[in-house]
Amino acid sequence: MERITHLYKTLTGCEPKDIVPLAGAGSNRRYFRVEGGEEHSDGKTRTLIAVIGTHLEENEAFLTLASQFSHGGLSVPEVLAVSEDRMTYLLEDCGDVSLYSFMAQHRQENGEFDQEALAALQATIEALPQIQFLPVSSKTEESFFSKCFPQQTMDRHNVMFDLNYFKYCFLKLKGIEFNEFKLQQDFENLADDLLKEQDSTFLYRDFQSRNVMLKDGKPYFIDFQGGRRGPIYYDVASFLWQSSARFSDDIRSILIDSYLRALRPYRIVEKSDFISKLHLFVFFRVLQVLGAYGYRGLWEKKAYFIESIPLAISNLQKELLLGVCAPYPYLQEVCATLVTLCTQDEEARREEEEKRAKVSAYLQHDATYLNTENRPPLVVRVFSFSFKKGIPEDESGNGGGYVFDCRSTHNPGRYDEYKPLTGLDKPVIDFLEADGEILTFLDSVYKMVDFHVARFMERGFANLQINFGCTGGRHRSVYSAQHVAEHIHQKFGVEVRINHREQGVKQTLSIRP
Repeated sequence: MERITHLYKTLTGCEPKDIVPLAGAGSNRRYFRVEGGEEHSDGKTRTLIAVIGTHLEENEAFLTLASQFSHGGLSVPEVLAVSEDRMTYLLEDCGDVSLYSFMAQHRQENGEFDQEALAALQATIEALPQIQFLPVSSKTEESFFSKCFPQQTMDRHNVMFDLNYFKYCFLKLKGIEFNEFKLQQDFENLADDLLKEQDSTFLYRDFQSRNVMLKDGKPYFIDFQGGRRGPIYYDVASFLWQSSARFSDDIRSILIDSYLRALRPYRIVEKSDFISKLHLFVFFRVLQVLGAYGYRGLWEKKAYFIESIPLAISNLQKELLLGVCAPYPYLQEVCATLVTLCTQDEEARREEEEKRAKVSAYLQHDATYLNTENRPPLVVRVFSFSFKKGIPEDESGNGGGYVFDCRSTHNPGRYDEYKPLTGLDKPVIDFLEADGEILTFLDSVYKMVDFHVARFMERGFANLQINFGCTGGRHRSVYSAQHVAEHIHQKFGVEVRINHREQGVKQTLSIRP
């Protein structure tokens, strides 16, 4: 925090009012929103984004590209200040509305987007040719790419790395058996075809809706520090076949037309030829993405990535049906086996969900019989505590319930600025949520607790106790207990009694009619 404060003070002449951690991206860079101490004429305080990097060359890549883009007339966050060691910098705050979140808000019941979302999507992809051809237009090609990190060009090494990432982090983890030699040969052939066209165009590499911010209705581009020289098709494939975006074929067709119109000042291409080459990169991108989902989901057990796998598999299946893999027969065979296996897994998951739904329906009917007017309503008691002082007793005398250990998650108490605070204070909440471990932990807790509460209500039970412990009973356990208690009250409407034992804080969330 000291380096951010120093840099902000150097820029503005005053101390920042607040520095709030933001959720991180896929790298080790840390992001913060810095609220200024001075008010503008409209009565609002100015906010900036602070970035603390861990790799000098990566920082230099971002700063260099941001300058090039800005001079080229592209909408990117303005770099306002950079530390002497180039490891910390301040950026223009482009707000909290990403294109991804905007799409979610404007998706209609039929899955399609309204006109506002479609306009934002078109504005975004129409800006892509300018991004891609800026090195050519600026006539400073070599200087443009000189700072790219970790490499200046999408080359064979890059392609083979991504394909092997798919092989070892997805195929292997899914238990797919394959002939290493045959698969490697098809990988080599695929790499040859992907690298046939070598242009001096810029490859954003992670051009997707989460890396586009909407400010005053205008798209601003972020997280381009991994860009390099490469073919134009990759970014189009990345944007239109982003698994979680769930674009329909009609939307993709509209956006491809928008892209090709915007491309005309730079290059004239036949639509049929473009689409043919595009699908080769779609296929490659899907394999690359599955490698990432395998590592983050199957290996690290992160829920978001696991949930995204069926969407990526659906994209892979469509590319197989289009015959994109025909020139790579063994790879096609392996992918077909993979699709079959993943489809079976998904069907099994859905069958299990249907069974649970039937059981729930039965229990609901059973509860109607069991719940008489004389049965007391369920009361849920949620405690936070320190393991050093022992697990809270169940005063109801029924025993049972849950004891959750929060000590596996990152401890704010290790840092001086958080020690006097608790899990009820915003800085601690922001720290825990930005780190993300506590959110993954609670995802599992919610699933168990929801089933338990629902079952107890159905069976007419009167008491349930849920305990969250950590080292001191101050930060992680308090955060977890408070959030679970509010979750239960919001979802089920039952009376919830919260007791942060070590903090002497009690609260009752009354039963909702």
